[in-house]
Amino acid sequence: MRRANFVAGALALAAVATLAGAGGQAPQQQPAVPAPAAPTESQAHAQQILRRMAAFLAGAPRFSVNVASNYDVLQVSGQKIEFGERRSLVVQRPDRLRVDTARSDGAHTSAVFTGAEMVLVDATRKVYASTAQPGGLDQAIVHFVSDLGMRFPLAMMLVSRLPAELERRVRSIDYVERSDLFGVPTHHLAARGDTVDFQVWVRDDDAHPLPLRVVLTYKDEPGQPEFRAQFSDWNLEPAITAMTFQPSIPAGAQKVLFEAQLAAARAAGQGRKP
Repeated sequence: MRRANFVAGALALAAVATLAGAGGQAPQQQPAVPAPAAPTESQAHAQQILRRMAAFLAGAPRFSVNVASNYDVLQVSGQKIEFGERRSLVVQRPDRLRVDTARSDGAHTSAVFTGAEMVLVDATRKVYASTAQPGGLDQAIVHFVSDLGMRFPLAMMLVSRLPAELERRVRSIDYVERSDLFGVPTHHLAARGDTVDFQVWVRDDDAHPLPLRVVLTYKDEPGQPEFRAQFSDWNLEPAITAMTFQPSIPAGAQKVLFEAQLAAARAAGQGRKP
């Protein structure tokens, strides 16, 4: 079965094309875009809840959480197959992160940002890669995803600029309902973006407005696949020790390059004169 590569697969990033006038011609006048309608009371309420959640997560100095997720992969036949994984995350701002992952096929990986370096370990294949960590958590996550080409679902939820990112990406949002399906009261919100729509269930707690479930729909992708994540065991005061952000490298593990580093090394080698 075709599945996403969680160890060293490149993340497909959507590029935004800018149209410009060609050949010295004056650019054609674009039709006026009507001003967006004023949000309804329900929409304004949903926006307020989302902003409160984003500000709370961005301002949390440390936390840990478990995430059970699954995602669709479109097969050549047109059938969508669901794969899954479990993650345990520990965040300590400004520059520490640990993510331990168990995939549905039995593979176990971990990613650790120590503040000085970023280490990715594949315990199943007994290989690991490391590189210098550029700055704090926000910069490190961008480098990990954009420069090293690593897949990191929901990485945006860990960065301190989450409120600004949501403001930039969300085109509309609606309040669906108040739900008790997760054992505590939650607000069910549905938002739309240019390429991704999402739903989020936010705990109805002004002091701790934590997300309990997220569903992403990639509406421009063939088959409109979904990514679904359930959050549990939120801890805003996790017990952090010196070992928390110490990479767990198996005995006999081989050090390798990140795929993006390997591609760059190959390109540099091809460019050298014989």
